[in-house]
Amino acid sequence: MKETQLLKGVLKGCVLQVIAQKEIYGYELVQELKQRGFETIVGGTIYPLLQKLEKQELITSEMKKSPEGPDRKYFSITPKGIDNLAQFREQWTNLMKKVEGLFKE
Repeated sequence: MKETQLLKGVLKGCVLQVIAQKEIYGYELVQELKQRGFETIVGGTIYPLLQKLEKQELITSEMKKSPEGPDRKYFSITPKGIDNLAQFREQWTNLMKKVEGLFKE
């Protein structure tokens, strides 16, 4: 199984985690994920996810002036997003324990 297939299920949680740490714009988010080891991530994957998260009211966006070039859309996590992230972390921890348990046998 390719890493991209595994990542589909957890990308939402990873994106929420990065946005929870700081207000960030789309391109910067892609670069942040790449720096953290997600080298295969591209904007074509992230931008639709950001739109989905905004529709679900897990994040909000605000246009801000950029020191270079056009205005940028910055994303922030909402209280609903923080709750969703906490649920993701709990589910992820439980899943990791189950998978690790299987591989220990």
